Amino acid sequence: MTGAPILEAHHIVKELGEGEGKIVALKDVSLSLYPGEFTLLMGPSGSGKTTLLSILGCILTPTSGSVKLAGESLDGSEPEKLASLRCKHLGFIFQSYNLFPTLNAFDNVQIGLDVRGFSGAERRRRALRALHNVGLDHRLRSYPGTLSGGEKQRVAVARVVASSPSIILADEPTAALDTENGQAIMELLAKIAKNNQCAILAVTHDPRTIPYADRVIEIEDGRILAQKDSGQSERVAADKTSGSENASNSDQRKQQVHA
Repeated sequence: MTGAPILEAHHIVKELGEGEGKIVALKDVSLSLYPGEFTLLMGPSGSGKTTLLSILGCILTPTSGSVKLAGESLDGSEPEKLASLRCKHLGFIFQSYNLFPTLNAFDNVQIGLDVRGFSGAERRRRALRALHNVGLDHRLRSYPGTLSGGEKQRVAVARVVASSPSIILADEPTAALDTENGQAIMELLAKIAKNNQCAILAVTHDPRTIPYADRVIEIEDGRILAQKDSGQSERVAADKTSGSENASNSDQRKQQVHA
């Protein structure tokens, strides 16, 4: 992967709670996301994955450290500005789909475009194209209650990609799916990252998803332990500031990922 990152986080610390109950959820975390790259964030429960995803998604602000989105620093930004940046650049995918049960697939995608200010004709065009791209032309008028888990997640993916975000953040997008549907969703996300030149970061516990990603970030106890090339990307450094690795170390990391 080459080019400038679309999102950068430097030395992120996040404290939660106060007094004796205070915990440090993130401890000096740095990472960058690049257009066209599909990255996995992996770690045990309580490792800080969701907290990090919320900070990168402009939902939480860090206690210290800095985040830069599309070249713009978020330091000290007001909630209104963060909301505007979320709307302009970010899309979110959740394991629970978050579809409106009283709306069919087509309207579930359209409503996501409506809140972003797209006109009626443009909403319809984008929704149709997005559902076509996830293979759901035949389910446009189907309601969530009649869709399989895999189809529901495809609608959720279509709702996100319809607005052409620069970054997609996915929180356990395959957790509620069986193996076949989970792999299909990961393959779809990898395709979207490449075709749309979108940076995708997905939180997952499932090692079977690794072959679909360009890079795997391991986090534990609020710290990034390693960033590894999964075989599709040439970026293997834990952070660009840490310097370049030699070829033998790169090969070792690839073997670790595939092990």
